[in-house]
Amino acid sequence: MKQKLILSTALLTLAVLLAGCGDNTSSAKAPEPAATSAPSAADNEHNDDHGDDDHDDDESDVVKLTPEASRDAGIKIEAVQIGAMGQSLSLPAEIRFDADRVANVSPKVSGVIGKLFASEGDTVARGDILALIQSRELAGLKAIWLTAETRETLAGTALTREEKLFADKITSEADLQAAHANFEAAKADSDAAENELHAAGVSHTALERIATAADGDNANAYLTSPIAGTVVRRTITLGETVSAGDASAEPLFTIVDDSVVWADIAVYRQDIGRIRVGAPVALKTDAGEVLAQSTIAFILPVINEASRTATARVIVGNPDGNLLPGQFVTADLSVGATQAVLRVPESAVQLVEGKLSVFIPVDNGYAPRPVITGAKSGGFVEIRSGLNPGDQIVTSGAFTLKAQLEKNAFGDGHGH
Repeated sequence: MKQKLILSTALLTLAVLLAGCGDNTSSAKAPEPAATSAPSAADNEHNDDHGDDDHDDDESDVVKLTPEASRDAGIKIEAVQIGAMGQSLSLPAEIRFDADRVANVSPKVSGVIGKLFASEGDTVARGDILALIQSRELAGLKAIWLTAETRETLAGTALTREEKLFADKITSEADLQAAHANFEAAKADSDAAENELHAAGVSHTALERIATAADGDNANAYLTSPIAGTVVRRTITLGETVSAGDASAEPLFTIVDDSVVWADIAVYRQDIGRIRVGAPVALKTDAGEVLAQSTIAFILPVINEASRTATARVIVGNPDGNLLPGQFVTADLSVGATQAVLRVPESAVQLVEGKLSVFIPVDNGYAPRPVITGAKSGGFVEIRSGLNPGDQIVTSGAFTLKAQLEKNAFGDGHGH
């Protein structure tokens, strides 16, 4: 009994000591931090915005191109400007050759085609030789000129002698006048023969070589191109006989410079009053792709009796040959009352990650910037938000940048 009492006392004492140690340990602890509330919706929204900013700054959203690569890709950068925009009107149009840049080449002398230097599809420069015509007619004209030149020289020498004799009172005035008349006649024959040669395509430089030409060369007539362009038609073959001055004969060659073309827009009667010279025009494919942009150059003051339409003509630069004569396109015109708005070419706006965006130049390439667009007209689109006047954007080649951006995203697994 005594032993149980001692054991109980010891256990009680140990419990008191342990409790005291527990209190001391608790007092040594640092105070608990204040309780924090759950994140608010505004905080979550702020965090989400910050996450978007980080995403926008991600280098994977930048298409990296060197200046040389940008030039090769056709990247063009321009400042955003305020311009006039009206209502949009879509009308059919046909691409045509510029009549001032078409050359039909016909022979200036009759003869036989001895050699051909150009065929359909060839690109030629102004003055390039197209064909060699072996012409007895040309050889005869040169012979007549040589004879007339010799007569003129002899007549000039005789006149000089008569003038000296008359001055010395050795010859009569009648002899002097006769010598003078003979010289003038010889000179007239020579000039006439020279003009015939010029009409046959012989230059002043070529005249100097006639007397010293090798056998047979004086019968050679070279057909040359009057303009630079592409041979789109050739109607002759080797050994064929051609005739000069035949109005019913077809041209031997047709050469076209298609670096500039016409787009003839068919304007319906009810729309004629809405069209004005200088109005912006965008030429588009059926799918809506913008092929070129320009303005209305003039409106023909005639209505076609068959179609009952007038023609509004657009002169368009075509350096890449994207516009083909005979091609039908849609002309998107700006008509009616206009207002000044911030605008960019339609081709500058691309759908990137589900957002309408333009590409802007950055230090190491080009990056998309989201925009809010408005009306479209004449190949331009209104920018209501996202850009300011003077901002530099990519106006040509934006689709290429979009494609490269999507390619990069697919390749590195970036989530777009």
